Amino acid sequence: MNRRKILHCTAAAFLAAGKLPGAEATLPKLPYAVDALEPFVDARTMEIHHGKHHQAYVDNLNKALATQPALAGKPVEELLKNLSAVPDSIRGAVRNNGGGHWNHSLFWQTLGPNPAAPKGKLAAAIAKAFGRQAAFEDKLRAAGLSVFGSGWVWVTTRNGLLTIETSPNQDSPLMSGLTPVFGIDVWVHAYYLKYQNRRADYLAAVMKVIHWDFVSRRYEEVGG
Repeated sequence: MNRRKILHCTAAAFLAAGKLPGAEATLPKLPYAVDALEPFVDARTMEIHHGKHHQAYVDNLNKALATQPALAGKPVEELLKNLSAVPDSIRGAVRNNGGGHWNHSLFWQTLGPNPAAPKGKLAAAIAKAFGRQAAFEDKLRAAGLSVFGSGWVWVTTRNGLLTIETSPNQDSPLMSGLTPVFGIDVWVHAYYLKYQNRRADYLAAVMKVIHWDFVSRRYEEVGG
């Protein structure tokens, strides 16, 4: 098994994003080189997106949680699923920065060079919900284009059935009781250096580097 496959096969551990009892959140390493997704996602964008934007979410989340020792070490996913239990004084920071941290941690794993086609239960679920793979990808791109301003397009699962959702800013389907299988970042920082304001071009390109093996495992992990 090569290094890329090893790094992609521990989805649950990756999404824990460094949170151990009493520990701060940490920036997960990319599971591939920054230039591995060229020419679809450029290396400079990956460097800034991962090393600057994601790092800022981690830093700001840790600053917020440092004021609430009772929350120390709680998994980010748990915080996002129960935002109403987070003190008012830091709820916005946890929503925005915890969401940004968790969303991106999943996003990096969702991408990969030389991806294979969906298979197994995921392929069957796509066929059931959307018919053909091409129709599924068309709907994903259309949903991504429908997001006004910054946000995400998600594929979620409910009782094994795939649906497409969108969310603003760094909100996550976790916050509304849905289970994300994967998401695509449509914030302008995800594509501006290469695609400027051409979100449609970015969405068409990013479809070519979806790591369907990882997504297939993720779908089975979350109840597909």
